[in-house]
Amino acid sequence: MTTPLLITAVPYSSSPLALFARLRQRPGAILLDSGRPVATSGRYDIMSSDPLALMEVTQQGQLHCTPPLPAETVAELDAFQAQQKLLEQLPPITLDSDLPFLGGLLGYWSYDLGRRIHAISATGKAVTQLPACRLGLYDWAIIQDHHCQQAWLVATAERGRQVRTWLAQPAPASAEFTLLRTFTAELDRQAYGQRFEAVQRYIRAGDCYQINLAQRFHAPYTGDLWQAYLRLRNATPTPFSGYMAWADKAVLSLSPERFLQCRHPWVETHPIKGTRPRGKTPQEDRALASQLSNSEKDRAENVMIVDLLRNDLGRVCRPGSIRVPQLCKLQSYPNVHHLVSVVQGQLSDERTPLALLAAAFPGGSITGAPKVRAMQIIDELEPSQRSVYCGSLGYVDRRGHMDTSIAIRSVIADAGELHVWGGGGLVADSVETEEYTETLDKIRHLIGALE
Repeated sequence: MTTPLLITAVPYSSSPLALFARLRQRPGAILLDSGRPVATSGRYDIMSSDPLALMEVTQQGQLHCTPPLPAETVAELDAFQAQQKLLEQLPPITLDSDLPFLGGLLGYWSYDLGRRIHAISATGKAVTQLPACRLGLYDWAIIQDHHCQQAWLVATAERGRQVRTWLAQPAPASAEFTLLRTFTAELDRQAYGQRFEAVQRYIRAGDCYQINLAQRFHAPYTGDLWQAYLRLRNATPTPFSGYMAWADKAVLSLSPERFLQCRHPWVETHPIKGTRPRGKTPQEDRALASQLSNSEKDRAENVMIVDLLRNDLGRVCRPGSIRVPQLCKLQSYPNVHHLVSVVQGQLSDERTPLALLAAAFPGGSITGAPKVRAMQIIDELEPSQRSVYCGSLGYVDRRGHMDTSIAIRSVIADAGELHVWGGGGLVADSVETEEYTETLDKIRHLIGALE
């Protein structure tokens, strides 16, 4: 007999930080954080720990699950198919609830997993040893709804008693976070310019019409990465943030960009293309926002990626269901203005959210177009593999719900070193000095908060 799942009201807080601080050192602890929610984005916080199972794909493509799934279950399956089999280990439920997550998968899919999907060899060095993806199977969660200002514990009665015991403990002490030196750019100014010119040659030759070129910065650190996340969140709260840490590794993501959301059968993606920094005065800020809204170049970049994503969604959606209800809308964040579009569709009956993720991964807004050729050029020009940067964080619920981010504005920690990337889409009329400045504008708040 299946143990019933219960949804119990718990005290609500405008921030998940104090609550998650008590869980963060438990096995598999993860926080999906909506930042400081506003009416247009960022509604739910989701937190959990102690997964029933943990699945990783190594950088070499080997799949590991603890405890293991039956051998015949995962034989000959790709990573996303194996993740679907893991998700199906949770019993189905008939509970009627509008909450986004009632048990399922939580974790990340790295950009490097996308290279494996498209058979793109890695020529850049691996600067982190994080697995290509890391997902836990979770049977409980605390969910905060900032629109309703309510919170719930989703768990069986037995699991709920465990969670309350964990939450009754004081938050563990944390060591002060400190950078041991300032961030260093992997590419010097000249090297970035040379790669920019290489992209322009590829565009003129007809290989592609947009390439997302990124550069990496790194610095050694000491202390508690939870303290680093608190600094980052205070400096630039965003609606698709996330924190997960294990051993000497961590993902600290402050992403403003949704990748794929699914409320079966409805799916949508929110590509971001077009960026300006925030102004130092209200007048300058309005001028920069207006400049972006009226930029033919930035709007063209956005439309290119919208077309790519319409094609990606069309591979798994019902014919004729794809539409674009929002094109190049201005959205403002603490450090930048962006142009954001929305592409929607209806998932085909025989397709799962994980099949949708596989069909569209990695997101076109951080590759360029056409996608595969753009990724090949990125691999050739960027000295390092991207790791989790430009991958996705999120959840896949047992009922067919999914929500994932594009893991931009993200700090990856491994073996005492922090890595952060800044990038931007290059097209035929891009100006090298402007593009270089844009890569810095996107991460200036992150680096400043940590330094």
